[in-house]
Amino acid sequence: MEQNKSSSTPLSRITVIDALRGFALLGVILMHMSQHFGIFSFPMEPRETLLSQFDDTIQWLTQNVIMGKFINIFAFLFGLSFFIQMDRATKKGIDFRKRFLWRMAILFFIGIIGNCFFTGDILSIYAVFGVIMVFLFRFKSWMLMIIVALLLLGLPRILITSYDRIVKTEQTETVLRDSAPRSTSSQMEKPSFFKSAKNNLTIGLERKLNYQFGMYGRAYITLALFILGLVIGRKRFFEEVYLHKRRNMILLAGFILAAIAINYIVGLLPEPPSTRAILMGLDSSDISPSVFIVMALKDIHTVLFSAALVVGFIILYQINGIGKCLNVMTPYGRMGLSNYVMQSVLGAIIFSAWAFGSIFGSWGATEVFLLGLAIYTVQLIISKYWLKYYLYGPLEWFWRSATYLKLQPFRKRS
Repeated sequence: MEQNKSSSTPLSRITVIDALRGFALLGVILMHMSQHFGIFSFPMEPRETLLSQFDDTIQWLTQNVIMGKFINIFAFLFGLSFFIQMDRATKKGIDFRKRFLWRMAILFFIGIIGNCFFTGDILSIYAVFGVIMVFLFRFKSWMLMIIVALLLLGLPRILITSYDRIVKTEQTETVLRDSAPRSTSSQMEKPSFFKSAKNNLTIGLERKLNYQFGMYGRAYITLALFILGLVIGRKRFFEEVYLHKRRNMILLAGFILAAIAINYIVGLLPEPPSTRAILMGLDSSDISPSVFIVMALKDIHTVLFSAALVVGFIILYQINGIGKCLNVMTPYGRMGLSNYVMQSVLGAIIFSAWAFGSIFGSWGATEVFLLGLAIYTVQLIISKYWLKYYLYGPLEWFWRSATYLKLQPFRKRS
């Protein structure tokens, strides 16, 4: 294909990255829809419909193929985009570090607004890690890979648990255990957006930080993927991806075989505590060393699965007929920030008690999966037509203008 680069914006873009970002966000919305965007104001039993017979299949697909894998790709692409921005600025003789730090401050603000709608919004976390990436930018690649290895092997998780064993955080555990019922009951009494937003920025934020930086340690995997994006960017992997088809096939086979091998090993080891048990404040004294091994292996397995999806997507993108189909997701990826935030807003409207939660709260796995596909399709169509007339998505334009403290060109010249 001769579609690897385009120049619809002031700087040329590697369109496979945009298409891949659009692909990642498809998985993200399907994952969040399956979780009702973390909103449980209406704890109803799913209603029985003709589609209910497919619920088990959809749940298996979500848990084993989508959950954790697509959000990993989104995080990896953030790290890659960071490298591209810094690299282009360096080639122009511009020190972009201070500007990028300001850019992350703006993203943090956008993330806090998003958190009012969806407590699982990750933009504020990305902004914090974006600051860290600025300081890691000049590290040697081998040093960065050591950091990645330590993060994936669960070193932060081990350190946190060791600290907990020395200093018991009983008060924190009590708050975490009691937070769920209080948040649910408070929102059920005359629910409103403002009550929901307040809950998301207090109890919800506390729970989110525990999920990201506590025993579960989702944030550490995100940081590892940011760094991997930086390292892969240095290798010019995506710039030369069309020149190495055989290498791509070998990588795909390697990632798949490694993921299968690790999954087999995990099956031989004791099952770790459930995510719910971890988030509700599992006593660190109850955690055996084997738990750390299993959780680290599961994290590595998920990253390998994500890597296989990325390389598989690239291979398919190189095939003319299939590549044209996948290229349809490029506009969605170019407006990734706008589309991601809109996913959160729509999710809150659909599932919250203050909006349509009484209707959609009882929908089963298949129904919300199809609804997620429908929302994605509508966003995709809007993105395609929007970019016919505008250079950037609305939030992308705001972010860019705020970064330079100057209104940037928005409409395309006819």
